Amino acid sequence: MKILAAIDNSSMSQPVFEQALSLAKKNQANLMLLHVLSSEDEESPLTVPTQVDEIAWARGSEIDLERWREQWKKYESECLEKLQARAAEAQKVDMNVEVQQVAGSPGRTICQLAQTWGADLIVIGNRSHSKMSELVLGSVSNYVLHHAPCSVVTVKVPVKTKT
Repeated sequence: MKILAAIDNSSMSQPVFEQALSLAKKNQANLMLLHVLSSEDEESPLTVPTQVDEIAWARGSEIDLERWREQWKKYESECLEKLQARAAEAQKVDMNVEVQQVAGSPGRTICQLAQTWGADLIVIGNRSHSKMSELVLGSVSNYVLHHAPCSVVTVKVPVKTKT
């Protein structure tokens, strides 16, 4: 069995990792930890401007572009370190674990990698956006649920009640 855990930099990443690790241990499965480098990630540097903004950027801001490249490289490196730390944690309990970090659209990339790797299960977080927010912005977990080539487990953030 192969389990793909989609890990981002949100507060959901630890519960997703723990759920995937638990399922992998119970099923003696291979585990892949995937992080998709995306401007949609909360901690990513700002995206490179497109269309009209590109012209203004190109005219006098080569320094800005270089600064963005440096920030992106740092972001990539920090994300990979976090992913590798989780892989080391899984290896401590004798899990067969792989790590992948690729740039792309999170939903599509998760589904494509699940297909090519032959995943039997995807574990992904769900931040429980409002229906309106999900309609306007979309949802990675919603996309994956509808396009995945295998079963999907969504891990929700527990709702804290006021006491």
